[in-house]
Parts: sequence; C-alpha cells; structure tokens
Amino acid sequence: MFNRSNTKDVFDQLLEQDDQAVESTATDRPNLDGGNVPDIADDAEVGQALAPEDEDPDEAEVAEALDPGGDEATETPTRRSHRWLRRVLAAAGIVVFVAALGLAAFFGWQLKQVNDAAEAGRTALDVARSYAVTLTSVDYQKIDENTTQVLDGATGEFKDMYSQSATQLRQLLIDNKAVSHGAVVDSAIKSATNTKVEVLIFVDQSISNAVNPEPRIDRSRVGITMDLIDGRWLASKVDIK
Repeated sequence: MFNRSNTKDVFDQLLEQDDQAVESTATDRPNLDGGNVPDIADDAEVGQALAPEDEDPDEAEVAEALDPGGDEATETPTRRSHRWLRRVLAAAGIVVFVAALGLAAFFGWQLKQVNDAAEAGRTALDVARSYAVTLTSVDYQKIDENTTQVLDGATGEFKDMYSQSATQLRQLLIDNKAVSHGAVVDSAIKSATNTKVEVLIFVDQSISNAVNPEPRIDRSRVGITMDLIDGRWLASKVDIK
C-alpha cells in the first residue's frame, strides 16, 4: 500500500514552485497600471547626465560659426559711416578743386587784364609822345602838311575842333612866319584800359617868328586822351597848358 501522506507532499511542493514562477514573471513584466514600469523622466535625466555639457551649441556659437568675421555685422554701420565720410571728403575735395580752378581762372583773367592794360598804356604812350611832337612842330612853309598830320592822328572831339580852327590857324601862322620845333622831355601814364589811355607829356617847344627871329624855349604840359579806334591809337582830347 502507498503511503498517502508522502504523495501529497510531493504535489504540494510542485504547486508551490509553479506559484513562485508565476509571481517572478509578473514582477519582471511591465505593469501598465503603474507597477514596476521604468520612469521616462528618470531616463531623460540619466541621458542628460551622460551627455556632454557643450553638446548643443548656444546662439553665440551658432552666430560665430555662420559669421567667421566676428563683429562684422555690428561693424557694418561704422563701415558705412566711413564710406559716407570718404564720399563727403571726396566731394569736398572736388568742390575745393573746382573753386581753386575758378579762383585761379579769375585771378588769371584779372592779371591778364592788368597786363593787357599795361601793354596798351605803353603802346598808347609811345604814339602820344610822337603825336605831341607833331602838334608842337609847325612850319609856316609846310602848314598844309602839318595840318594833315595832326588830323590824321586825331579822332572825336579834338578832330572836330581842330578841323574847324585849321583854316584860321593856317593863315595866322603864314602871316607871322611862325616856326616851332617840339621835343618831349618827360611823359607818364595817368590811367589805362585796353581801349583808352590818358597820358601827360612835358614838351620843350622852340618857337621863332617874324617879330622874334631868335628861337625861344616855351615849356608846355600836354594832356592827351588816346582812344583805340580800328587798331590805331588816336587822340580824342588834347589839353595844352
């Protein structure tokens, strides 16, 4: 006969082992109701702890990587200011250069006017000196020739006046057998432009006539205004003192 108590013990032991196996499997399997499911937040913290601190570049590093020039973006207004300043300086330089050219041209023009007037004065003075000799040199035997020479060098007011008095003067010189020879002692330019010159001429005049056959010296101061007419310097006004 079998011993019943021993057989029961063997089965009981097997059942206990199965229960332990089931409990062990239940413990290891994820529990959707909140049992032993690993915490996702804990995994994130673990990952962050394991990751290097500088793994993700910040905004400054990104900007530096995209812009190797560093502060070039912040320097752009400064560069624009410098470029604007250079343009202003260049424009100012051009204005100064043009103004300098204008002033140089103006002063050059003025200097040319002065030089031209001075040259005109010298030329007119030479003609006036010769004309003063013509005016103060008279020979009653050549009176018509003298009159022609005087009128040829005259213009305007003086030519009209001399023409009107030439006939009367001619007869007076012939009647007195007058002879005169003039010589320029000194001369000067009073004023001069390109077309009009006023001169002052000092003349020593040797005069003889029928009453006084011996020559005598008469000193005269002759003021002559010379005008440039058709390229010739002509006497427009004569004042003899």
